Amino acid sequence: MTGMTYKWTIEHYHRAIAAGCFEDQGVELLKGEIIVMTPERESHDYYNSECADYLKDLLKNRAKIRDAKPITLPNNSEASPDIAVVKPLGKEYLKHHPYPDNIYWLIEFSKATLRKDLTEKKMIYAEAEIKEYWILDLNNNQLKIFKNLKQGNYTTELTLTEGNISLLAFLDQVIPVHKIISIN
Repeated sequence: MTGMTYKWTIEHYHRAIAAGCFEDQGVELLKGEIIVMTPERESHDYYNSECADYLKDLLKNRAKIRDAKPITLPNNSEASPDIAVVKPLGKEYLKHHPYPDNIYWLIEFSKATLRKDLTEKKMIYAEAEIKEYWILDLNNNQLKIFKNLKQGNYTTELTLTEGNISLLAFLDQVIPVHKIISIN
């Protein structure tokens, strides 16, 4: 037979990981398909690390900043966003990766993966009701923000190079855009 595709469930995916099937590769599960993650370059790693440090300092114990760790979504997806800003649930995360209810917002740093992050991942995150999703477009040095969900789609899409960002999860907190796109 040709043309058949095997769709993975999260349970099967976890069993394959436990069996060591992917130990030499970075993979994520997106809508039942195992995706080999694109290796990233220095600029990606730099922005990811610096932004995570900035957010840890800014939010302190109000949130946990998970850097390139999996999140479990209901649409047979277990993505590994570059940064997941999640509720600080402590040892609860020994039992499971953050679920959508645990997630304040997600950030991807995109150069080679920009198209996927703007289409497939955006759709998966919206379907899972992730309230806020950011993409730092490293090709154009701009921040794309997606929020205000309605029927599984983001209704607000902003592209910023300056100004301030108001956070849905922390209404008392504002982040200057330059702190994200010009981290130094």
